[in-house]
Amino acid sequence: MTTEGIDAVYLETHNWGKAAKFFQALGYEIDFATDHNSGLLRNGDGPPLFIAEVPASQEPRQQVVFKVPDADAFRADDIVEVVTPFEDTHYGTREMTVRDPDGRTWTLSAPAAG
Repeated sequence: MTTEGIDAVYLETHNWGKAAKFFQALGYEIDFATDHNSGLLRNGDGPPLFIAEVPASQEPRQQVVFKVPDADAFRADDIVEVVTPFEDTHYGTREMTVRDPDGRTWTLSAPAAG
């Protein structure tokens, strides 16, 4: 089984309010915001953008998240280095981290086990 394309783009920021306004100026609309300075924005039929505020002492990162329909059925090809196998998240998915040949890490996201 392979991925089904981009599920979402994850961004960290030092200022949730400013970041949300920036992306709203680019045509995104807030789908939901949390009470801990994060939220999901959408723009048409493209992948959603999830933004989370991190402390100033932490370097903000960005991550493309690929969709996997079934974590149990997914098998990584030999060229795909698995950094962390699928694990349950506190927000209701299962995520795996893989590394590409140039050392970049990528997140694979699947629905939580039924």
